[in-house]
Amino acid sequence: MGKKQPGTSIKKQKNAPRSRIRKIAFKGPQSKVLSTIRIDELIERFLAFIRHERGLAENTQSAYRRDLQSFGAWLSGRSPLTTTIQDLGEYLGTLSDEKQSRATISRKAATLRCFYSFLQLEGIMTDNPAEQLVLARPDDTIPAVLSSRQVDLLLDSPSRFTATGSRDRALLELLYATGCRASEVSSLKLDDLRLEEQFCTCRGKGNKERVVPLGQRAHAAISQWIRDHRSQFISRLSEQNYVIVSTRGNRLSRMRIWEIVREHATSAGLANDISPHTLRHSFATHLVAGGVDLRHVQEMLGHASIATTQRYTHVDSGRLKSVHLQYHPRS
Repeated sequence: MGKKQPGTSIKKQKNAPRSRIRKIAFKGPQSKVLSTIRIDELIERFLAFIRHERGLAENTQSAYRRDLQSFGAWLSGRSPLTTTIQDLGEYLGTLSDEKQSRATISRKAATLRCFYSFLQLEGIMTDNPAEQLVLARPDDTIPAVLSSRQVDLLLDSPSRFTATGSRDRALLELLYATGCRASEVSSLKLDDLRLEEQFCTCRGKGNKERVVPLGQRAHAAISQWIRDHRSQFISRLSEQNYVIVSTRGNRLSRMRIWEIVREHATSAGLANDISPHTLRHSFATHLVAGGVDLRHVQEMLGHASIATTQRYTHVDSGRLKSVHLQYHPRS
């Protein structure tokens, strides 16, 4: 019996649904023995399915690819079509032994469930071993958050006297002012900015649009970058519509944005694990701590569920004490 990831239980075997089974078409003879199909071929078919039939975002597709490639490496040449619930439990147990977070393990378990449901849907497998996995609840931990002073140190780190410094300052101000994800800032175009009205239009998961205000400091930093320096980075062959561009004038990648944030965090003497998401968490936490209605924060973050936004309802004890003193009749 293999290991079982803590918090992941096994349900009793149920009869697999067969009403939605359909034929899958592989390159080559249809008599191809299914057990000889390599996992990388199955992964590509699965990715084509979620891309064309489910319309999932590129980042989601990339996450599925990484998770399945990790699973394929663990299989070490064994066929994914012969795995059992015990094998899957052993794989998740290995992830736990590697000290991967509960949220990561839960996500990878969800990927396996989706992958094996696809194989069952396509008629490759009759039974779905992954449907017996009950996903563990993710860690209910509070994300890392910067204090207001730490935010000031980070945002003041880029040079005020260079074009690259102006670009980085605009980037950091934009991340903190809007709470946008790195991918959303990467894809932000000039047409999405309304500098006169001080807001921008962001496109989040599922290509859903939302409008987010720009504060005065962010407005000033972005305006200076576009007015004084951005043209220096643009060439005739570059993608000229993006707000934040690389030194070659191309769209700044999501990973490069992470690197820039980390570089300036180190320069400011802050922890080296600060990321664009840290600024997103700080944005939300500071708004909630300042008394902004949770529904408004949800809208600015682009959360589909208010439950996701509720993580930011933690506030410092000083504010709790002041509220208690102000409103409790026996304080």
